Amino acid sequence: MNNISKHEKLIAVIKYLLTFLKWLFIATLTGVFTGLVGTLFNKTISYVTDFRGSHDFIIWFLPVGGLAIVLAYKLSRVDVDAGTNMVLSSVRKHEKVHPMLAPLIFIAASITHLFGGSAGREGAALQLGGGIGFQVGRLFRLDDSDKGTIVICGMAGLFSALFGTPITAVLFAMEVISVGVFYYSAFIPAIITSLSSYVITLRFGIKPERFELKGVPDLTTFPILKVILLATAIAVLSIVFVVSLEGSHKLLKKLFKNPYIRIFAGGCAIVGLTFILGTRDYNGAGMNIVEHALHGEAEPFAFALKLIFTCITIGAGFKGGEIVPTFFIGATFGCVFGDLIGLNPAFGAAIGLIAMFCGVVNCPVASIILSIELFSDANSIVFFTLACGISYVLSGYYGLYSSQKIVYSKLKHEYININAK
Repeated sequence: MNNISKHEKLIAVIKYLLTFLKWLFIATLTGVFTGLVGTLFNKTISYVTDFRGSHDFIIWFLPVGGLAIVLAYKLSRVDVDAGTNMVLSSVRKHEKVHPMLAPLIFIAASITHLFGGSAGREGAALQLGGGIGFQVGRLFRLDDSDKGTIVICGMAGLFSALFGTPITAVLFAMEVISVGVFYYSAFIPAIITSLSSYVITLRFGIKPERFELKGVPDLTTFPILKVILLATAIAVLSIVFVVSLEGSHKLLKKLFKNPYIRIFAGGCAIVGLTFILGTRDYNGAGMNIVEHALHGEAEPFAFALKLIFTCITIGAGFKGGEIVPTFFIGATFGCVFGDLIGLNPAFGAAIGLIAMFCGVVNCPVASIILSIELFSDANSIVFFTLACGISYVLSGYYGLYSSQKIVYSKLKHEYININAK
């Protein structure tokens, strides 16, 4: 009996070792590939953004660029509304990811940024990475469960490549799919992929996003109360942003049933607003405005204008992502509101950025780690953790991704298993 037990233990050890070696190989390969694709995408977005900055006239072609996006999706027989939700569903429901999703989002996001649509990069990161991961799973003939793992790896790899936050990338990819449940089996493969991808981007000269954190107050009663107040306001703003995104999409779809007309009209609206305001601050991702906010400088209504630009852009059918606009909205609002309630505006911007991210993606753990990777300030971790907790709870069950599953209640230990609103 003891001999059988020892034999079974040996078999188990060998099985674990072989599984680890399998994932070490596949995850590293995926990390190298996502790192290369992420580098190319990063450089492409930087190039088209610089080109747009030096050729103001190009924004006039945004409506035409929108037509090209819809045509590309139609010719590829991919639903123009398909995107991050398809990737998230592939992990939880073992659904297929269309092989054309990754190249389409690369092209479509580049077009959106080139002509001045208000969108970010992470939507492309999750779709690119998830699409690559799914195809790697098919290549190695992984079963449905392991395909879910490799999709998480791909998401983590591209997120890491684009933002330079390898730990956040892993936790975000594991946490965003089903809130309340971590896919722990994906942890080792995902961290291998994420770090491999991160190293590749560093080798090609891609600088990770890092900011200097200014104005951190002492950990005393009044600063804590002010952070609570700011985080509460951010939670409300998170709901407004999510509801506005969904509402704009439904409204534009109702007004313009034809996707070509819809995206053309949306492009015209962005062009018109840009020239009415007389500024390019709300075109593209807007990370330069985020940096200004983190130095304590923001226009009073910048957050509202970015919200409007982003809702029109994404609602009309342009591609990119909502996370960088979320950074923009949270940072500029935090800068202004923080100043009003007596916080250092730069510190308020940092709290706003992280709390807003948490509020719209429902990922408090990833958000806390994001604050560490972006700001590298151990003294502020209590404030960021407090803000994330409040934003997570008070933002309710709203989220950017409708296929995200809220497994457990935010208010009590109760299984609810609902989709994000």
